[in-house]
Amino acid sequence: MILHLALFTWRDDVTPDDVADLTRQLEEMAEGIPALRRYDCGENLRLRPSDADYAVAAVVDDADGLTAYLDSEAHKAVYDRILGRMIQHRQAAQLDLGAAG
Repeated sequence: MILHLALFTWRDDVTPDDVADLTRQLEEMAEGIPALRRYDCGENLRLRPSDADYAVAAVVDDADGLTAYLDSEAHKAVYDRILGRMIQHRQAAQLDLGAAG
């Protein structure tokens, strides 16, 4: 299994309403993507120092599942509708969770 992490720092004009709308759209998107085994997203709690404002954690079975998720029309639509205009900076990483996850 693979854990895909994406961390976002927002542009200065992003509002709390934008973030709430994004979260709703991402959660709805995730429900329709069969490749996703688990999906969590939300605002950074800032319990430790970080520049990230928001994080997404997606678990898939393999590299093909990751491609199916990231290249899906639903994912692209959320990016085009709202996420793309919010991003100042993005970082991503993938971790091997092994067979058990």
